[in-house]
Amino acid sequence: MNNFTSKFANRKIGPKFEKVINHDLGTQQFKSHLYEDQINFDRLRMYRLNRVIEQLQHHDVGGCILFDPINIRYATDSRNMSMFTMHELVRFVFISAGGKVILFDYPKSEHLSNHLCTIDEIRSVSSWDFFSANNFVDKNAQQWAAMVQNLMREHCPGNNRLAIDISDPVGIQMLLKQFNVELLNAQKYIETARSIKSEDELICMKASIETAEKGMMLMKEKLQAGMTEEELWSYMHKTNIENGGEWFETRLLVSGPRTNPWLQECSNRIIEQGDLVAFDTDMVGPYGYCADISRTFVEGGKFNDTQRQLYSLAVEHIQHNKELIKAGTSFREFAEKSWKLPDSCYDNHYPCTIHGVGLCDEWPFVAYPNKDFSNADFSGYFEENMTICVETYIGEVGGREGVKLEDQFRVTKDGLEQLSTFPVEQLD
Repeated sequence: MNNFTSKFANRKIGPKFEKVINHDLGTQQFKSHLYEDQINFDRLRMYRLNRVIEQLQHHDVGGCILFDPINIRYATDSRNMSMFTMHELVRFVFISAGGKVILFDYPKSEHLSNHLCTIDEIRSVSSWDFFSANNFVDKNAQQWAAMVQNLMREHCPGNNRLAIDISDPVGIQMLLKQFNVELLNAQKYIETARSIKSEDELICMKASIETAEKGMMLMKEKLQAGMTEEELWSYMHKTNIENGGEWFETRLLVSGPRTNPWLQECSNRIIEQGDLVAFDTDMVGPYGYCADISRTFVEGGKFNDTQRQLYSLAVEHIQHNKELIKAGTSFREFAEKSWKLPDSCYDNHYPCTIHGVGLCDEWPFVAYPNKDFSNADFSGYFEENMTICVETYIGEVGGREGVKLEDQFRVTKDGLEQLSTFPVEQLD
């Protein structure tokens, strides 16, 4: 792997994040740094690629093919029309356990990635996706399967175990028809690789969190009765894109009665006086890293008694759970000791209490347990330098409103280091 490492050793590459941000949040000051100068991009890229290769070697997998643009980004740092390629299979990367990396990119766009130290070769893709291939779907899929067979024979001789993250059934059928291959689910290996963050990744994540918190503060300043949910949410989008961010995974900003139950999408509802406004950023920001933070504001700044009670329970939930975790804590031990919702709120509980976060939400996922823990796999454990989100939703079944809170953390041997810094609301 030394040839990869030295390829662009003295070259800095990446989106610029150069604006200095100052927010006076009461007694706290938030000031960004020039993150660009703190990140060694080639070290970042090689760390992530090597994590993937280590997983292939550990599980005796000859090679993998990744279509998911987030997985391609993690393994190579190559980015091209990410949202489009989430639903059109028009680019992929082949990675062998021996370290050979070949990117098959959308036609005429090979130049986008020719600077990357992670990639040995770039070829133009021949897609069997219906949008691109139309009546040539079967023909192109057959050619793709033959090409994959040749890649495996050349770069993974003697090992026919191939991991793929996502694919169209036609391609898989052709592959199995033509090639004696053992197909495996690559997502397990890639998300396991993604779960442990490097120093450079943590800096990228802090840049994304700071961008999100700048947008959150702008929303708080702009919030007033008479505006729509979508108008308020637009300030987050504006902040993200003007600071080098990329997209939002969800549209979770709601107000008043639309805060209960949770998981309703942002709408054109007009925010009224005294409404709770709850949101979950789910923001893919600078350098492709996710800032996943939830807060609940109240229009006008003053909680009524019911809102105050809901909010105080949500704060208690987060505070209790974050104290339980350190490197080595098992998911089951955490779930057994985690804060228990009031009975009146149980059927409205959030699907998980903890989830990993990196380029997006990722493994681990610790479900909110049922009474006998039969609803999910609690067999894993927290590891040092995992980055996770601790979250809660408090809303009574049939109640008018609910409160959503979530913070982002790094797991250490001594406990959690909080990465998100946006303050919770003062209830006095």
